[in-house]
Amino acid sequence: MKKTILSLLSLSILFIGVSCKDSKDPEPQVTASIGAGESQTFLVRNDSLWATGDNGYGQLGDGTTTSISTPKLVMTNATLGVAGLYHSLILKNDNTLWATGDNGYGQLGDGTTTSSSTPKQVATNVKAIAAGRYHSLILKNDNTLWATGYNGYGQLGDGTNDNISTPKQIATNVKAIAAGRYFSLILKNDNTLWATGDNGYGQLGDGTTTSSSTPKQVATNVKAIAAGRYHSLILKNDNTLWATGYNGYGQLGDGTNDNISTPKQIATNVKAIAAGRYFSLILKNDNTLWATGDNGSGQLGDGTSDNISTPKQIATNVKAIAAGSYFSLVLKNDNTFWGTGDNGYGQLGQSSEYTTTYTQILVNQIPVK
Repeated sequence: MKKTILSLLSLSILFIGVSCKDSKDPEPQVTASIGAGESQTFLVRNDSLWATGDNGYGQLGDGTTTSISTPKLVMTNATLGVAGLYHSLILKNDNTLWATGDNGYGQLGDGTTTSSSTPKQVATNVKAIAAGRYHSLILKNDNTLWATGYNGYGQLGDGTNDNISTPKQIATNVKAIAAGRYFSLILKNDNTLWATGDNGYGQLGDGTTTSSSTPKQVATNVKAIAAGRYHSLILKNDNTLWATGYNGYGQLGDGTNDNISTPKQIATNVKAIAAGRYFSLILKNDNTLWATGDNGSGQLGDGTSDNISTPKQIATNVKAIAAGSYFSLVLKNDNTFWGTGDNGYGQLGQSSEYTTTYTQILVNQIPVK
């Protein structure tokens, strides 16, 4: 079981809005979303953002650097929280972006390299966000992509390896983004996938292991993307799942442990994806959850700590997924939050050290409007 936090994973988050109605006695609208970072968790319920887990750099945004194991309210009027290694990004209802935590490379995007334990507004007109180990991606309402932070591998995609502390425009006509450890995935409006940054294991999917500081087109007919530490997941318009990159733990789900540099088809009938450090989560059209890869901390949720290299069905009635470094989160159809895997920093919202099966994250203190 892994306990030492070594690096970032990247994640893929799905925001869900559900309206529950009855013709005689209408119930209030319930909205919920989940987000996972290296060792921190964000839960949104009815515009209230709650956080739990590692807070050593103030990445939970509660004004302290004290880690917690019970979800704590940190912001209202929020729709989503995502996190890198030690920094977090929060998207509010008014499309403003707020950032908190470690800022040593300018990843907060406030024009400084000064860390903060309280969220600071850094951008407006934002509709999507993604966080790598030390870099941040910002998608604006006009479909322009902006990036800030560490750029040692060209993950910011501006043609250089220079770090920046103020978001810089990188691309246009973008509709979705994902951030890996030191690389970035960019999905354009024409459904083409572009990738930039570290490519040592083929995670960019261009058939090479050569890194790039400028986005390169690597796939077509794509509708969703997710990035792990060194691997990428690509969901196509026909609901087929493709994977590329590092496969030492079976996270590509092709039944082997062989790395690949060109995307390979893994599954069908898929509607959402999430990538942890060395594992992958797959949500199918029938709302079943499947998982593959590293399971040393129980992050696959199958009741064991055995790695697997072929996707295995784990749960039913799931509508959203998120992957942390060594833990997983799901949002079920009844709007309850569940987690499994490493809990060394309290990221599962409980006191136990870890769990190998999904356990409900108790959020009865989170109000419903």
